[in-house]
Amino acid sequence: MLFLLRQFEKTMDTISKILEQSSFSHSDLEQLLLCVGDEKSLLFKKSSDIKTLFVGNKVYFRGLIEFSNVCDKDCYYCGIRNSNLFVRRYNLTDGEILDAARFADENRFGSIVLQSGENCSPAFADRITNLLKQIKQLSKGKLGISLSVGEQSESVYRRWFEAGAHRYLLRIETSNQALFHKIHPDDLHHDFNRRMDCLHALKAIGYQTGTGVMIGLPFQTISDLANDLLFFQQFGIDMVGMGPYIEHSDTPLYAFRDQLLSLQERFDLSLKMIAILRVLMKDINIAAATALQAIDPLGREKGIKVGANIIMPNVTPGLYRNDYSLYENKPCVDEEPAQCKGCLDARVALANGEICYEEWGDSIHFMKRKKGE
Repeated sequence: MLFLLRQFEKTMDTISKILEQSSFSHSDLEQLLLCVGDEKSLLFKKSSDIKTLFVGNKVYFRGLIEFSNVCDKDCYYCGIRNSNLFVRRYNLTDGEILDAARFADENRFGSIVLQSGENCSPAFADRITNLLKQIKQLSKGKLGISLSVGEQSESVYRRWFEAGAHRYLLRIETSNQALFHKIHPDDLHHDFNRRMDCLHALKAIGYQTGTGVMIGLPFQTISDLANDLLFFQQFGIDMVGMGPYIEHSDTPLYAFRDQLLSLQERFDLSLKMIAILRVLMKDINIAAATALQAIDPLGREKGIKVGANIIMPNVTPGLYRNDYSLYENKPCVDEEPAQCKGCLDARVALANGEICYEEWGDSIHFMKRKKGE
């Protein structure tokens, strides 16, 4: 018993020392990702304290408008991949998108996210440009606008920036190139370097640049996740949206479901990724992904408690929500925007957070970065 107690104290002391460091090695991050029990509680206490100190208990809303599930990509993990013939495709009208933006504005959300499947056509680029201008006009410039519509040319990104978008989320999904190619078709349309070029272009143009990874993918290792965290830091990312990988039965990766961690293990690992990232990058924006709630009814609250400060109420009309099925068991698909807002008000309060209405909630990291340029 004395030996076990000493081993426990030694492990706790190791984790405590790692958390007090100003920089972290790959090995340090692996140890934090593997921590359990009281060690994990120590990590979560540290990340919560850092969040309070550097970004406060403020939680910012991003009204999420999933305006189309039509996608040119064929990613092996995604339920709306181009080859999935079982998806009921939809594309909101401009009027429906503007109505959703108006709802967000009238309910003081501060910001919205326009998200869709990937489309690189000139007509799509023109449509987004016009929508950005109209959203700015209807909200009298009050609504901040994030985009998450995939890989585009630098000139298109610049047009959208000039039209009013100021944040862009382009998830890398994994920083391991070999793993990236295992979860995507092997063609020029699904190229890791192309994705990286887009991220660099977004940052150079002046966007608050966001990315993220899936946690618990087939073939993924703890070493991969540690490298993902270092990638975020080395790139100098402004915001991160990451969450547990949840399989979809109409995708090629579903064949490897027997090799996956349990849903609970993926959930726990996701919370540790959020917490470690908050310790590693103290002043960035971190989203509490909706996928957390697909596993645990209190998933997003738990994400907020350990370090997240962004939450995305879905303001897509309820009729379409079930068809934006990136993964299965997506929560809140049967709610209308007003119900979603009321639910999240209560959830954020449970997590001891303060919703900041009518604020853009820009990344402090981004503002410091721009000031130093």
